[in-house]
Amino acid sequence: MPDKDTEHTKGFVVTLATFIFWGFLPIYWKLLEGIPAFEIICHRIVWAVVFLAVIITIRKQWPVIFSTARDIPTIKLLVVTGLTVGCNWLIYIWAVTSGRILEASLGYYINPLVVVLFGFFFFQERPRKIQWLAISIAATGVLFRVIRYGNVPIASLGIAISFATYGMLRKKASVDSIPGLFIETAMLSIPALGFLLFLGSNGTGSFGPSVPLISLLLAGTGIATSVPLITFVYGARRIKLITVGILQYIAPTITFFLGVFIYHEPFESTRLVTFVCIWFALLIYTLESVVHERVRQRDLRGLKKKRTEV
Repeated sequence: MPDKDTEHTKGFVVTLATFIFWGFLPIYWKLLEGIPAFEIICHRIVWAVVFLAVIITIRKQWPVIFSTARDIPTIKLLVVTGLTVGCNWLIYIWAVTSGRILEASLGYYINPLVVVLFGFFFFQERPRKIQWLAISIAATGVLFRVIRYGNVPIASLGIAISFATYGMLRKKASVDSIPGLFIETAMLSIPALGFLLFLGSNGTGSFGPSVPLISLLLAGTGIATSVPLITFVYGARRIKLITVGILQYIAPTITFFLGVFIYHEPFESTRLVTFVCIWFALLIYTLESVVHERVRQRDLRGLKKKRTEV
């Protein structure tokens, strides 16, 4: 039987590495700058299906795929989740390749707070007072930017809302992450492959022997998509949810520094105010979550002790 502490350590290291990888991933997408985001996303979908098919074969999970395919309600739900995660990927890649890395970073910072709001609106979950305070501070930062610039940060909100929606809907699908992702991308791969074949037939595609490096990078999008998802599932199952919640901020933080210091995106005072509000809101939200979890665990231990004494 695996040692619990060893498994926890492995889970922490793997999850940490996954978020670091996600944080640096914009560098990969930047190498594909100049290629339309929709074409990149089509390659990402098609090559992810190929790579996941290999993984599923190794893990002998094809029976799970076939049994899920016969479950019509689950398939319908996976169609929706597939479209949702596809939208998230498209917005993210468009933001990165069009010089909006900071907006992409902001979107993933906002995401946890959007999840809390979704819980309130769709599941009647009552956010705690401190959580409401965090949401209000974050909303103030976004509103300040809207008033100052006169426009809404579409990429940031699009990323946050689409990812939160995907997470909310995906929880309802009774299928494991890897088979589920395969089915989602497999259904999307049909129109995606058709579009890529159309581009190839009229000579407007970016994939082919005349551009070997670009073609290799496009094919690699399947690995860049699938591998971190697999490692995330491995790691997250071995550590506490609150730990995952804290580690998730590593990725947008790395992305933020890439945008400012590597790609030199504008970071004037208005953006600074927005980010400071988001960071402060997340600090409050995270500290409150840690304290709440510790109190909950203490109460559970107390309850178990009382039951033992009885």
